[in-house]
Formats: sequence, structure tokens, C-alpha cells
Amino acid sequence: MQLAAILDACPHREIITKGWSSDKKYRISDGEGTSYLLRVSAPSTLAAKQTEYAMMCKTAETGIPMCRPIAFGVTEEGVCAVQEWIDGDDLEAVLPAMPTGEQYRLGYLAGAYLAKIHTVPAPSGIEEWESHFNRKIDRKLSMYAACPRKYAHGDAFIAFLSENRHLLADRPQTFHHGDYHTGNMMMDKNGNLVIIDFNRADFGDPWEEFNRIVWSAQLSGAFASGTVDGYFGGEVPETFWYLMALYICSNTLSSLPWAIPFGEDEIATMCRQADEVLAWYDGMTRVVPSWYQTGAEVRKCI
Repeated sequence: MQLAAILDACPHREIITKGWSSDKKYRISDGEGTSYLLRVSAPSTLAAKQTEYAMMCKTAETGIPMCRPIAFGVTEEGVCAVQEWIDGDDLEAVLPAMPTGEQYRLGYLAGAYLAKIHTVPAPSGIEEWESHFNRKIDRKLSMYAACPRKYAHGDAFIAFLSENRHLLADRPQTFHHGDYHTGNMMMDKNGNLVIIDFNRADFGDPWEEFNRIVWSAQLSGAFASGTVDGYFGGEVPETFWYLMALYICSNTLSSLPWAIPFGEDEIATMCRQADEVLAWYDGMTRVVPSWYQTGAEVRKCI
């Protein structure tokens, strides 16, 4: 179905304010029970949004439950993308009340879906990962050094990055969801786990996607454990633990400078998260986080 036809058939709009995206988001409806998600982006984002839409189409071909792309184009409003509307609940709202075994099962599904997302290849000719991410680490170290606030034990993150960044050599690259955690997942009205919000999609080491597992683990250690297990479907490679910890360190270090413009509440949130990460990793002296033990305990019972 073409974009113009969908927009003409759906005159009813309900604005959606949730999320950090700069896109304008609407639930559009024809008034007879058919709804879609409409995302409107600035005209300057056309090339990036074309790539994002094309990669979503390729991801949909893997068969994972997701907000399927339906139409794309440019209107006088801007760059428009129409996606399937998911009726259901935000996973982060309903997950904590579920039995631990169900939390783990859903995490396992999320990990298996992520593995399928990573079967979508990165384009040829992109910069090799080692140089790309080392430059990113250097930028984040500079941002943190210039930040007027510091974590109580931020040196532990810096030391871990320094000691392990050599592991970035020869890493493969694939398509990334870009923000893979419970906040971008839903339970639809039939009780199925659905992946949403691909607007931060990019390419890189597939294991970098686990830098956002912090948000899932804060909500449910069982879910986070299941995600790792479901991704690998068996034994977890030892190198994975080191790289996941490296990517989490990198992300955590830059979260504090990011939070500064948003005020004390966001700064406090990032400081609490940093403390929690350090607790999981015993001050970055271990590479398997403590929440993974939760999954081990659940696995014994199912």
C-alpha cells in the first residue's frame, strides 16, 4: 500500500509523546479499527531514514515479531515512515509481575530474535570495526574527562577499557537494532513478544548490541540472563563476556556527560546505574555479571 493512500485513509491522529526520539510519532487510524504508527522526521534525515527503512524491511524478512514497515516517502510534513501498529503493553510495565521463569523465557526469545537480526549483513566497504570503535572510545574518554561531574569509581571503567580494547580487532559487523532492551519491546494482545523502535539502527560488531542490556538487567536479571542464553543457544564464548563488559563500560562512561544538559534527575539516574554496573562486575574485576547467576538458578528449575 502506498504512503499517500494510507494517509488519505487514516484522517484520525493521536500524538505519541513517549520516548527520546526527535521524530514526531502518531497513531493514525481510519476510524474503523485499522491503525498504524506514523513517524515523521526532518527532511535533512532522508538518506538516513531511507537506509533505516530498507534495513527494517530486510529484518522483517527474518520472521521475527516486530513493528513491520509498511510504507515510506516524503510529504510536505517531512520524511514519513508507516509501521504496523502493535496493540498491547510495554514489556517493561508488565515484566516485573511475571514469574521468574516466564521472565527468563521471554529473555531467551529476545536473545533468539536478536541473533536473527544479526543475520542481516552490514554493507560492504564500511570502516573496519577496530578503528571505528577505538575512535569512539577515545571520544568518550575525552567527554568524560571534560565533564564537570565524575562517577565515584569511574577510574574502574577507564582501566577496563584500556586493558581490553585490543579485543576489538577482527570483529565482524552486522545490522544493529541500535537500542535493544526491554524499553523497546512489547507484549501484544495475544501475549507475544514484539520488537519495536528501530530508529537508532546502525551497523557494527553484533555483540555491541548488548551495551543496552543494562536496562533489561536492572528490571529483571532473569530476562537479561535469558537474552544472553537465547542469543547463543548454548555455551557462551568467553570472549563475549569481555566484550560485553567493554561495551557496557564505554556506554556507562559517556552516559554521565550525556545527562548533564538534562539536569539533576538524569545525572542521578546515570550515577545509580554506574554504581549498579560496578556492583554486578565487582568493580570491573570480573567479566561475568552477577545477574547472570540469576539465570543459572532459573535454568535449574525449568
